Amino acid sequence: MKKHCSKVLAMGKTISSLFCFVAFMCATATAQSLKPLNLILPKPMFIGTPENMQIPNLEKPLGKARPPFLAPEGAKNAALNKPIASTDEEPIIGEVAMITDGDKEAPDGHYVELGPFKQHVTIDLKNPHNIYAIVVWHFHKQPRVYLDIVVQVADDKDFVKNVRTVFNNDHDNTSGLGVGKDKNYVETSEGRLIDAKGVVARYVRLYSKGNNNNDLNHYVEIEVHGTPVK
Repeated sequence: MKKHCSKVLAMGKTISSLFCFVAFMCATATAQSLKPLNLILPKPMFIGTPENMQIPNLEKPLGKARPPFLAPEGAKNAALNKPIASTDEEPIIGEVAMITDGDKEAPDGHYVELGPFKQHVTIDLKNPHNIYAIVVWHFHKQPRVYLDIVVQVADDKDFVKNVRTVFNNDHDNTSGLGVGKDKNYVETSEGRLIDAKGVVARYVRLYSKGNNNNDLNHYVEIEVHGTPVK
C-alpha cells in the first residue's frame, strides 16, 4: 500500500511540475510577444497641473512621464487617415478629417472645434480589429478638463450591434450613457491612453460634453492601436 501511494505521489509531482513548466513557457512566450507601443508625442505647451482647478472626480497628476504601454507585436495606429464622422457635420474650426490625419500638435490650425454640449465622433477602421489602446488628444494648448468623456466600440456604424464601453468618466450619467467609474483628467501633450484590452470592433466612438472653460468640444487627434482580425 505504501509503495502504491509513493508511486501516486511521485506521479502527482511529475504532473504538477509539467503544468508549472507549461504555464511558465506560455507566460514567457506572451511576455516576449509584447512590446512598448510606439507613441510619437507632440511638443508640450505647458508644464504641471494648475492648483486652482475645482473639478469633481479629478485624478491626481502622475508627476512623471506615463509608463510604456505594452501591446502585441505588430500593433499600430489603425485609425490613421480612416473615415471619421461627427454629430457636428460643420465644425466651427477645422475639418473632421483632421482628427485622424496624424497631426497631434497643439497650436491654432491643428485642432477641430465642434459645437456645444454633447457631441461625438465615430471612426470606421474599415475592418474589425483587436484594439489594445485608444489615445485621444482633445486640446493641449492649455490645461483643460473635458467633461463626460465616454468611449465605446461596436460592430456597426449606428452603434446598435455589440456596443461596449471602454472608458466612461460621466460620474453622474448626465449624458445618459451610464454612470462612469473613470476619473476626470487634465489634458496634456501625452494624450489620454485608454486600455481597450484587445476588444474586437470595427467602429470607435468618442463622446464629450464641453469642458471646464466653455461648452465647446475639441479634438486634435485620435489614435486606435491594434491589429486586424485574421
